[in-house]
Amino acid sequence: MRFFVYLCTLIAWFVYMRVRTNRYKIGCIALVALLWSLALQARDTEPQYVCELGLQAGCGYYVGDAAQHIFMHPREAYGAHFRYKFTPRWALQVKGLTQRIAGWDYDEDMVRQNTRWENQLINVDVMGEFNFFRFGAAAYDRRIKQLTPYIFLGVGATLYGGENDRGEWKQFSKVTGYIPLGLGLKWKFSPWVGLNLAWQHNIYFTDALEGRPTLKDLHELNGTNWFNCDLTGQMTLAIVFEFGRLKKGCVRCDYAK
Repeated sequence: MRFFVYLCTLIAWFVYMRVRTNRYKIGCIALVALLWSLALQARDTEPQYVCELGLQAGCGYYVGDAAQHIFMHPREAYGAHFRYKFTPRWALQVKGLTQRIAGWDYDEDMVRQNTRWENQLINVDVMGEFNFFRFGAAAYDRRIKQLTPYIFLGVGATLYGGENDRGEWKQFSKVTGYIPLGLGLKWKFSPWVGLNLAWQHNIYFTDALEGRPTLKDLHELNGTNWFNCDLTGQMTLAIVFEFGRLKKGCVRCDYAK
């Protein structure tokens, strides 16, 4: 509703500056006043939703023995999520995402080869979220914002491919856990539709995401360095759809004025 009002206001201003007849100018002013009055009335009756489904896509990368910097070998990443909002600040998200990781091949003497490797990951994680601002619909609380940064932290598990004891490659034959964390930005531009921009980092409990024996513990740090694990990251943009209207009841109106 707000986006529509802003667009109509911009168009009316453009028409107001172009026309020379006073009655048309008065009509533009009356139209803008009517739209803003309807928008303010709709704001007071805007429904509250507690559940959300989203679809996201973007860029993923890997940091490990074969890639030492973020965004070094970017590949596609996409998935979906479900979010339950406990309060305007706290929420729980369950997400499934798949991404490809890639890098250069190395031999046992750590000499880079002219070939590349790729592996497909399927990540499933559960994360708690904290919004810096009270986020949602401003029906009864004027402190509510439609734009807020947020942070998140949780636990997850991933499926990935690798070689078995006989040297045979099998896709999605291995599983490991990871810790997802990151930050993002939420924008609610309609009563039940919004956008989420998120930058997530996954710290895995393994150093073998590459699925290649020559790339496992390439720098011989396993056992002496607890942080010698593979990492992945995703920069994604999601469109979200809210549902599950909050039942009407007794709400605090301390901040309505």
